[in-house]
Amino acid sequence: MVRLYPRPDSAELRRFYPPEEPAPAHLAIQNWWMRLLRRCLLGDHARFARRALDEVPGTHPVLDVNCGTGLFLRALNLPQNRLVGLDFSVGMASIAWAHNAVPAACGALSSAPFPAGTFALITMFQVLEHLYDPSVYIQAASQLLCPDGRLIVQVPNASSWQFLLLGEHWSGLDIPRHLLLFREVDLRNLLDFFGFEVIRKKRFSLRDDPALLVKSLAPGVSPDVRRWRRSDENRVAALLKNALFGLFWLFALPIAALESACRGGATLTLEARLKRVPADPS
Repeated sequence: MVRLYPRPDSAELRRFYPPEEPAPAHLAIQNWWMRLLRRCLLGDHARFARRALDEVPGTHPVLDVNCGTGLFLRALNLPQNRLVGLDFSVGMASIAWAHNAVPAACGALSSAPFPAGTFALITMFQVLEHLYDPSVYIQAASQLLCPDGRLIVQVPNASSWQFLLLGEHWSGLDIPRHLLLFREVDLRNLLDFFGFEVIRKKRFSLRDDPALLVKSLAPGVSPDVRRWRRSDENRVAALLKNALFGLFWLFALPIAALESACRGGATLTLEARLKRVPADPS
């Protein structure tokens, strides 16, 4: 595994996450287009999750950890009573409720107010690498899943071509926000310790793999990076940078697809189910 050392404390780390301030009016319009685009790009995440959900009997709900604005849950096209979001940000949870009709709570999975055996599927897209102790979340998931329930986790791939070629310039490192990076064997070992067996994997994300390459080579045009940096830009500059990002993304797409086909994709997604009683971490 790759570990960040020394690790920042939680107060310092909060400075590197985007503020919850409302965007200016012209950026709010662009954000509407960005939400529409992200919902389209989330299609492969949704298809992967729906296939896992089809294998679980009953109508237990789905929990998306770090749900953000709830776009992924909305893309599942499930009844509202089968959707639950969880996020650290009160602002994001509020947006999930107000704009995407996704019931969302604010907090950590390890202390979430849900009874054991509640969920048919728990998803963690780009979550574990942000945690001081990812094992706490995997253990919590093992308790919250119903019998035959599934867990889906996605992380940046520490064995990816992008990391091997770009090294410290790879945006998947995302220092200091990413405290850990996993190879496939690392993630499998973590899941196995808590009683999970991996039954399916995916080495490509339409939303994330091309974007990671663009953010590595041209971070100044990335909407995410600009938001994190709190860039002060007018409408024309924002539109131009968004257009450039879209153009670069199109060039990066075949490269990212080739990496994935050669088992060196920038992200790694695993689906797992419980095979036994999880181990006691003590």
